[in-house]
Amino acid sequence: MDYQTILNKIQTTLLSVNNTGKVATYIPELESIDPKKFGMHLYCNNAGHYSVGDHQERFSIQSISKVFALTLTLSKLDYNDFFKRVDFEPSGDPFNSLVQLEHENGRPRNPFINAGALVISDLLISHLDKPKEDFLTLIHTITGDKTINFNKKVYASEKKWSYRNASLLNLMKSFDNIHNDLEEVLDFYIYQCAIEMSCKELATAFMIYANRGKTLDNIEIISPEKTKRINAIMQTCGFYDEAGEFSFKVGLPGKSGVGGGIAAIHPGQYAVTVWSPPLNPKGNSELGMLALEKLTTLTGYSIF
Repeated sequence: MDYQTILNKIQTTLLSVNNTGKVATYIPELESIDPKKFGMHLYCNNAGHYSVGDHQERFSIQSISKVFALTLTLSKLDYNDFFKRVDFEPSGDPFNSLVQLEHENGRPRNPFINAGALVISDLLISHLDKPKEDFLTLIHTITGDKTINFNKKVYASEKKWSYRNASLLNLMKSFDNIHNDLEEVLDFYIYQCAIEMSCKELATAFMIYANRGKTLDNIEIISPEKTKRINAIMQTCGFYDEAGEFSFKVGLPGKSGVGGGIAAIHPGQYAVTVWSPPLNPKGNSELGMLALEKLTTLTGYSIF
């Protein structure tokens, strides 16, 4: 498969697209990002790296970090302990919905909505001596790059405007689904979201989900069984209330973030990431969604 030619064609096609998306504004630091930035990187398990655009520029991964948090959690807990606290069904509602959480007695619908990620942060605080350090160590291990870190400005900006997430935490606390200090849980969650990675680094990290839980250096990060479960949750829940449309148009397990990034995988084949900051009304990168749709159309392959 000539992936470089395909990525070049995608980039050329997107240049003529009228991008109606809007850069995220509810985190002020993200509002200042150049909306014209675009990068795409594909890492094939047997043919190496392919890229176009700003694929080596780091950006705030935001909710893509939830996949890494889920991975770290499942490496420490068995399914029964985990799914008592968080379900694994699609939400069908916005990622920060309080209404759904109230109706379901404080048990988040899945790990990738904000409430679910906050419970995961709570679980990791309970099971790790140094949650932030251990989380970053995981990312360093699966990328092979120890220079990756969090953006202090994004972290401070997000922390200042975290009222909605604080409300989710308080509601879940009332149902006894948060066991640690609320401020500590919120701080750890924001820290994860503020981590900066490039498209190349994210594609390298996501290769474990395309490679049965192992890095290409054959280091097992998580078991094949649990990798399958994570991929299934990405497929059904990775794009908030637009997961069905992503499955329909793209057909790959993946996860988006309001920083404009999307990471996706084709099991056994490749990991691919796209970065374009303007978001559609659902909170997903408008051009990123289109780029990945074109990728599976031009290659003729998805998981379906």
